Amino acid sequence: MVKAATTSKKSGVTKKPVAAKKKAAAKKDTAALMRYKCRICGYVYSPLRGEPHNGIPAGTPFDDLPDTYLCPVCGFQGKGKVGKWGFDEWRPTRYICSMCDYIYDEKRGEPHRGIKPGTKFEDLPEDYVCPVCATDPKIVLRYGNVVKWGFSPLYE
Repeated sequence: MVKAATTSKKSGVTKKPVAAKKKAAAKKDTAALMRYKCRICGYVYSPLRGEPHNGIPAGTPFDDLPDTYLCPVCGFQGKGKVGKWGFDEWRPTRYICSMCDYIYDEKRGEPHRGIKPGTKFEDLPEDYVCPVCATDPKIVLRYGNVVKWGFSPLYE
């Protein structure tokens, strides 16, 4: 049974069901983790790592960066002062296996394994394993199967 939103008689405040709060928090977290790529040099700002060397701690969303933020690579390479205006939202489409360097490309998919072209990495089954590492008995024996968490985004 799902509880509907209720209004407290004393405070007059409407309370949201717990599931709605979790969905709103997940949507906010996804937006906060969005990466941005510089149009000029290709540098990718990731809120997961931030830029500690520039005083930007890990976990800082792009929208919370100061208005004076400049692309660290363009400034170093002498390409000029590229601010936040020079960045676009970016989502990786290729992921690399940390063990064997196999690249999963969302555009290509893996049709021979039943994964259609266009399948996002996040939508792969939880039991997905690297197709190259899975066929190498030395890797499987020593490290086990390399699963989704063994892949990292490929910054193109």
